[in-house]
Amino acid sequence: MRRFFAILVVLASAAAWADALPSARPEDVGLSAERLRGIQKAFQREIDAKKLPGAVVLVARKGRVAYFEAFGARDPRSAAPMTKDAIFRIYSMTKPFTSVAAMMLAEEGKLVLTDPVSRYLPAFAKMQVSLPRVDATGRLTYEVAPAKREMTIQDLLRHTSGLVYAEFTPNGSVKEAYEKAGLLGTATNLTAAEQVERLSKAPLAHDPGEVWEYSLSVDLLGRVVEAVARMRLAQFLDVRLFKPLKLTDTAFLVPKEKKDRIAEAFPTDPATGNPNKMLDVNAPPGNDMGGSGAVSTAADYLRFAQMMANGGQLEGTRYLSRTTVMLMTSDQLGKIKDNGMTPGELLLGTRGYTFGLGFSVRLQDGLTATPASSCGAAREARSSGWIPRNNSSPCS
Repeated sequence: MRRFFAILVVLASAAAWADALPSARPEDVGLSAERLRGIQKAFQREIDAKKLPGAVVLVARKGRVAYFEAFGARDPRSAAPMTKDAIFRIYSMTKPFTSVAAMMLAEEGKLVLTDPVSRYLPAFAKMQVSLPRVDATGRLTYEVAPAKREMTIQDLLRHTSGLVYAEFTPNGSVKEAYEKAGLLGTATNLTAAEQVERLSKAPLAHDPGEVWEYSLSVDLLGRVVEAVARMRLAQFLDVRLFKPLKLTDTAFLVPKEKKDRIAEAFPTDPATGNPNKMLDVNAPPGNDMGGSGAVSTAADYLRFAQMMANGGQLEGTRYLSRTTVMLMTSDQLGKIKDNGMTPGELLLGTRGYTFGLGFSVRLQDGLTATPASSCGAAREARSSGWIPRNNSSPCS
């Protein structure tokens, strides 16, 4: 079966139409209209089962939109129908934006991936690491020791900094420190300076560069971007990425005139029954959370994804070099991923994935339970002309 590369953007209200991309009949870009119709049936089952209020699904291939539909309710409280231009809190889909911002600065020589974070944020110069120990009685305890080395910009981009998410980490001592410091979830109530101070005082869960753990690394990367660019992260992204790329509804705040387009979740989580505490996107945040604070639409995010799939350019404007995009989408973990849970296991429930600089990366066609091709993106990129046809990679 011939392999292909497609961009699928799914935004659902469980957790712009304008300037999307040109449209095409599914068959004209190698897709099946009949198979695509199955998407509606699948999402409608989830909506009927009250697992999510609604969703917007957009599928594009070869730079053209082959499927774009909205299902269910935009706001379950008012029963307002979902619309294609609904604005979603995109949470961790913010991370690629911040990673691109950092790599823009790296291309300009304003930061280097091997630079220690402390070069830009001095508070992180002498970090402590929380080390688990089992005493003679079998009781788990923790002791702190100086980190073997400082975390680098590369560590932040690939989640090997030693930082964690308190909600996920198995390190009880670090989890407790984060909770006491108010670093749970999207702490937009803190200022940027407060976030840096509190995060620098909490111990690391691992020595930098030794373990991959999904974390607040990209939030801290946003603070580095601010220190280098001398402006808030939201402003830098707006000037350098959102406006040039025509992401008209992507930001860290929803203006009043767009408030009635925000997609809302159920009041309680259907899986746990606990109240859903959603990010307040109607009020200016204390800090721009580079790992979780943005809002966007399916059409906006497609333009961003297509730019990356094109090797850093869209519609004649280049945002990153080809080599930078290749670096970002290459394996940056090596044997590090063998130390603990892998990116695929945590994020997709299956092995077979590593991590690049801001992006999860599939290692090969096999080893994983999710259907896709590790070479698909390379073939699409080659057809766009940014990877030479004599490339000696396994995907050539």
